[in-house]
Amino acid sequence: MKISKKNIQLGKVNLKIITFLLCCFFSNGLSNENNDYEGNFVEIKILDKLSSKNISLNLEIGKEKKYQNLNIKALKCKNSEFDDDPEITAYLQVKDLKNTSNDSVFIFNGWTFASSPTLKTFDHPVYDIWLVKCYS
Repeated sequence: MKISKKNIQLGKVNLKIITFLLCCFFSNGLSNENNDYEGNFVEIKILDKLSSKNISLNLEIGKEKKYQNLNIKALKCKNSEFDDDPEITAYLQVKDLKNTSNDSVFIFNGWTFASSPTLKTFDHPVYDIWLVKCYS
């Protein structure tokens, strides 16, 4: 079997083109990775246990929002990178404005998970809060 130099040179050129295209494809995918999974807004549901009313509330990341006597702030939210069983997580801080004690700044300060709201529970006598979605 005779291999010509012309075929070898064409193979090298094709390999360079394929390598270049793959590098471009993967570099674009990696640069957009955070944008696809991190959101700018969080949707939460709040249940008033006394009146049995349920309200949906949208929070912008980094901004406080007042609901009744609660100040709620979302610091970060993220959708999981796995498509087969997506997980939505958000870091929330909640203050009870009626609580004037300096002992507890936040009644809730931590990560919450949409699929497992009881993993780190929001413990309040009047309200329940749970995460619905994270979006841009």
